[in-house]
Amino acid sequence: MRLFFCTILYLVQVIRASQTINTSEDYEALSLSFTNRTLWNIISSCVLTLFACIYSTVHPNIPSPEDSPVSIIWRRLGMMIMVLFYPELIIAWAMGQWLSARQVTKKFKKSGHFGVEAPAEQYELEDRDGTRLLEPHAEVAASAVHSTPVSTSGYGLTRALAKPFKTLWKAYFSKQFEDYEWTQTHSFFVLMGGFMLYDVDGKPYSTIQPGQLLRLIDEGCIDAPIITANQIRDKSKGNVISKGTLMLQVGWFVMQLITRAVYHLDTTEFEIATLAFAVLNFLTYPMWWNKPLDVQCPYPVYWKSTTSVPSDYFNEYEEFEESFPMILQIILTFLLSPVEMLGAPDINGSPSSRMLRVRTFGGHIRLEGWYEYVPFVAAFLMATIFGGVHCIAWYFTFPTSTDRALWRISAIAITGTPIAGALFGYLMGPFIVFCVLSYVSGRVILLVLMFTTIRDFPPGAYLAVSWTSIVPHL
Repeated sequence: MRLFFCTILYLVQVIRASQTINTSEDYEALSLSFTNRTLWNIISSCVLTLFACIYSTVHPNIPSPEDSPVSIIWRRLGMMIMVLFYPELIIAWAMGQWLSARQVTKKFKKSGHFGVEAPAEQYELEDRDGTRLLEPHAEVAASAVHSTPVSTSGYGLTRALAKPFKTLWKAYFSKQFEDYEWTQTHSFFVLMGGFMLYDVDGKPYSTIQPGQLLRLIDEGCIDAPIITANQIRDKSKGNVISKGTLMLQVGWFVMQLITRAVYHLDTTEFEIATLAFAVLNFLTYPMWWNKPLDVQCPYPVYWKSTTSVPSDYFNEYEEFEESFPMILQIILTFLLSPVEMLGAPDINGSPSSRMLRVRTFGGHIRLEGWYEYVPFVAAFLMATIFGGVHCIAWYFTFPTSTDRALWRISAIAITGTPIAGALFGYLMGPFIVFCVLSYVSGRVILLVLMFTTIRDFPPGAYLAVSWTSIVPHL
């Protein structure tokens, strides 16, 4: 992480110290040393990187069983629009859920309900949806020993003796031995609505939050869910390869910008705006690394108590505890209004709909101590970083002087208002409204300029570094 920040700071210094190519003579002199790129090359590279950053930043919670495919798509589009307009608040959401997952992991490990191995009575647990039996690995190995026919030949005898060891190897190493210990992946899973309570009639009743899960287990209302981290990851649509590919695409884009700065080539405003999203993507991804991606179906947990009913423990309009301070919740509510109007109706859901899913930007618990304010600080810090990246284009060549003035004023606005809001947030009232309006106005202006400056790039922007002259090759 330190290396990444040092790279960004180096990029800022190099760009500011570089002399851009503003004359046709300079362009003609350098055109012999570099390759050319087209307007389509610039736009496609930025759009692909921007889409990769926005798409990978969104790790939605599990939808309700009653949600239609259309509503799931609309909700995700709404979240992507949220990232496009207010990416810093997504950082705060990710930070809050990551800290909540850490706290839940510590609490569940101390509870004693989730050990390294499944309880003995669960080894032969018949699945309600099939006839699959869960067997201990030792029984698999033992059966392999007794069922293996011994050949009289030397080769056959060697195979017979080696087969039990092969079976044990596959059971304990190749399949990574089923570890039922509670992990951070489990914590993310329960926070995002991964455990669904089914009533005695076999119908989904409500998602189970961490505190509720422990209470119901302690009082014997349900059995502890028997699911491993590998089984949860199997539900995820993301893996190391897909996540690594996205990070490589973003890293390649950043490396190209650094190379352009080193060779004093013009960088466009579109590329700088994309770089700002890439920076936040690098900061968000480590927090989402253990969170399952795009899980569609929760894990069923069945009610077994005969002396009580689920309604004794669940309130239909109960609000789950959130870790965001009040000021950030007010800002989030204000900023979500235009997002909902843009095509994401009921993005957070009505209170009654939250029984079957965690709300869109939910999935937190009440954090302990000073951790409660970390998401709040993260939101304002990331907003400042996001605005600071836009300030890199301070001395760039713009199509008009008006565009340059608007870019500079907007960059200052989105860089300074988060700091002012954090320092004087206790004033609330008109000052907070002023800060929010200034920030939103600056974001909208920068977003518009990000695309309108495409109409007139400087000549040096169409030059590209010839990588074959840099990378050693045969």
